[in-house]
Amino acid sequence: MRAESSATTADPIAVPARRDPARRDPAGLGTLQASLGVVAFSLTFPATAWGLEGFGPWSLVAVRCVLAGLIAGGCLLAVGMRAGTPEAGAAGVPGRSRKSPARWRGVRLPARRHWPGLAVVAAGVVLGFPLLTTLALRTSTTAHAAVVVGLLPLTTALFSALRVGSRPSPTFWAAALAGAAAVAVFTVRQSGGALTTADLYLFAALVVCAAGYTEGGRLARVMPGWQVIGWALVLCLPLAVPAAALALAVEPVRLTAHGVAGVLWVAAGSQFLGLVVWYRGMAAIGIPRASQLQLAQPLLTLVWSVLLLGERPTAAAPLTAAAVLVCIAVTQRARG
Repeated sequence: MRAESSATTADPIAVPARRDPARRDPAGLGTLQASLGVVAFSLTFPATAWGLEGFGPWSLVAVRCVLAGLIAGGCLLAVGMRAGTPEAGAAGVPGRSRKSPARWRGVRLPARRHWPGLAVVAAGVVLGFPLLTTLALRTSTTAHAAVVVGLLPLTTALFSALRVGSRPSPTFWAAALAGAAAVAVFTVRQSGGALTTADLYLFAALVVCAAGYTEGGRLARVMPGWQVIGWALVLCLPLAVPAAALALAVEPVRLTAHGVAGVLWVAAGSQFLGLVVWYRGMAAIGIPRASQLQLAQPLLTLVWSVLLLGERPTAAAPLTAAAVLVCIAVTQRARG
């Protein structure tokens, strides 16, 4: 493997070459891919609730990380083999043994300067957010969690502004603070006047995930987005494998249809495949248009919580989610 990551024409799932965001999407493929990513993300909390029916919280997070890491590593290897050319053992090549196996040029390793950023992505998106939200969902409903985590686009925008040193307009800050206030009021009212432990987990999840998203977005400018999450997942495998073995030995496991389906979805759908189609769609239609699609994610999660879990959210949940949606829309326009 080489020292720099790059997409090739033979890469079947790499992010396409960057296009003009104003360029049209006549076939609607980019919009469809970005929409599929939003749907995948909106199912994360219901799938986590299902997974908790069969696994303990630590087991669920560790197994999720291991499965997603294996999928990502397999894709990195498969894409590298497809994109590479035999370097040895080819029949009829002078000076090479016919018995020696062919060696393929794999996907190139990220440059050393990118590994700290990948570590932030791994700590925030791969480990921190799944662990904190899973711990929260032991006592919180998915509808409640969806509204609180609906602040993620705003939190990410704040981290991005601090990271790149940009200066958003006063309108941006006013909308961001209004969205945060709406969620804070909702959380306190739903929690009986005080924050619960689950709320603290959710707010901490917002911070670490926003940091991971910000670094991931920065890295996606210099390497294919799917490889950003792919390498972050692989980076976590040395920690996730022993953690999974320990957690499965300590926490009871009850294999149910819901439990297995939940852990498979959060590993394959939410953690990897959802990000693949999301980054491809974002590359095709541009970040502003893709961001508008993500506004529907909290409301979609509320729908899934009713259909899949039988929850009955209070009237305040969709109203607060809609208020946050409006605030995010204003921030998007304020950022241009």
